[in-house]
Amino acid sequence: MSELVKLLPLLACPVGMGAMMWFMTRSGRKTTGAPSTDPNTAASGADPRERELAALRKQVDDLRQHMGDDAKAPDQAHTEPFSATSRDGS
Repeated sequence: MSELVKLLPLLACPVGMGAMMWFMTRSGRKTTGAPSTDPNTAASGADPRERELAALRKQVDDLRQHMGDDAKAPDQAHTEPFSATSRDGS
């Protein structure tokens, strides 16, 4: 019996970790339904990244409309990635 008491603290950590993982996966499965593929309804989802992405896409569309036909030809625009050397003039 004293051997079991000595092993109990050693087993508490893995058993507790397994229980926490089980509870966390169960809480992650609770969804309100299948995710929508419609971009208008996806923006109202619970994922803040999806909402931010939808807002950024709307801003890009608004800017393209504001700029006119020049924005519809991205191959003529400056498309080089930003580099740290161009910032300080070197």
